[in-house]
Amino acid sequence: MSAKFTIFKDKANKFRFNLKAANGEIIAASESYPDKKTAMKGIASVARNAAIAKIVDISEQTPKPKAAKSSSK
Repeated sequence: MSAKFTIFKDKANKFRFNLKAANGEIIAASESYPDKKTAMKGIASVARNAAIAKIVDISEQTPKPKAAKSSSK
């Protein structure tokens, strides 16, 4: 069995899709789309672009500290 996209309606009656690995595990989930046609376009975009997407590893970057809020009373 190979990977597959599954398309479904969510609780808000909007369309979403998942990309499932050969073992059935969800490996990607979409945003919601107002109709099936645009969800299918989203699937086509993922299928087309995933093969050429660059990998950007930001796992070693140190998060910047948040700026302290000033309290003016």
